[in-house]
Amino acid sequence: MLKTFKKGGVHPPENKLSAGKPIEVLPLPASVFIPVAQHIGAPATPVVNRGDSVKVGQVIAKSSSFVSTNIHSSVSGKVKKVDFQADSSGYPKQGIFIDVVGDEWIEEIDRSEELKKDFGLSGEEIVKKIQEAGIVGLGGATFPTHVKLVPPKGMKADVLLINGVECEPYLTSDHRLMLEKTDEILVGTQLLMKALNVVKAVIGIENNKPDAIQKLTEKSKEYKGISVTALKVKYPQGGEKQLIKAVTGSEVPSGGLPIAVGAVVSNVGTAFAVYEAIQKNKPLFERVVTITGKEVKKPSNFLVRIGTPTSALVEAAGGLTENTGKVISGGPMMGRAIASLDVPVTKGTSGILLMKKEESKRTEYIACIRCSRCVSVCPMGLEPYLLMTLSEKQIFDRAEEDKIMDCVECGSCSYTCPSNRPLLDYIRFGKGKVGQIIRSRKK
Repeated sequence: MLKTFKKGGVHPPENKLSAGKPIEVLPLPASVFIPVAQHIGAPATPVVNRGDSVKVGQVIAKSSSFVSTNIHSSVSGKVKKVDFQADSSGYPKQGIFIDVVGDEWIEEIDRSEELKKDFGLSGEEIVKKIQEAGIVGLGGATFPTHVKLVPPKGMKADVLLINGVECEPYLTSDHRLMLEKTDEILVGTQLLMKALNVVKAVIGIENNKPDAIQKLTEKSKEYKGISVTALKVKYPQGGEKQLIKAVTGSEVPSGGLPIAVGAVVSNVGTAFAVYEAIQKNKPLFERVVTITGKEVKKPSNFLVRIGTPTSALVEAAGGLTENTGKVISGGPMMGRAIASLDVPVTKGTSGILLMKKEESKRTEYIACIRCSRCVSVCPMGLEPYLLMTLSEKQIFDRAEEDKIMDCVECGSCSYTCPSNRPLLDYIRFGKGKVGQIIRSRKK
């Protein structure tokens, strides 16, 4: 019997339209906008000015605190300005505009295709290089990886979990990476193991990717301490807490971090980025992005430079159709609609989804019919109908008591609600307000 988490979950149509499409390199755009905040934590501080010449891989913004990361130029050219532009959140964010000239990389980067398995660095040296390379969680959360690798005092990691689940419908960038960069992911996993000082790593993959399971299972035999676990296809199997429960049987306590049960979780894309940073001296300035949708002419997986406008991806996939209702950054369950195709690809952009008008249109919602479907599908054991009401009425003290901060924002509640209630929207709003209250208490 395949492993999975116990509480809740749904199974939306998978629609993995681009699963069979090999990774292609997206041509360079004419210009890029690289935000200085592409991670959880403090924004990086720009260290370049208008008129400066930059190369690919050069630091253009430095981390401003421990929970922050460096930002590197993804292109060579001239800095046009340091200014503000809206990102996928819809809010103006500070970033660096660069006009592209050629494609000149810093000399330290090893651009060869040769696989490098051996490394002699200590755990501390690996963490330092990861920090310098600006690596964050590439599954979407964008938590700085170096922070994850330094557990709080009194806590120790026992196992590293590599997340190859990719349970979000439509998205296939991780799947393609597992097939095309298998050894690199496994070396990256070993590097993360060394950084954490653990001897066991498990790669979790949903059972709808049998080719990736087979390839990684065969290859992992060459790498000590690494195994592969096939998981039941159930959303949100790729959620950090759900993956830990499925693979280890341990449950992360309310308000706690995975390290509380001795686990650290990293995405397969992060493991690949770690390989490139340590073995190839290559900072994180590009990533694989899926561009897809039911009416997209050419659903694809592209290797894209950070800062590339979404319009370049859409164009490469055949352009917008007349029937496009929404352009979503991410997948249909957890992604967010973007207002403009000028929005740049960032470290957290796993996919761009073009949704048809009839699928993307919100219908009017009606009163809750007390069916309790949202409760039965919540993977965190919460009561979404109640949390929506508390957020709507702005009763934030009660929302905090009822564990609103435990919500993983998977959208299973909204997906299953027969009254079409915007449960996740209100819960996100409530989480934001409760988060502010909690932070103000700590000052």
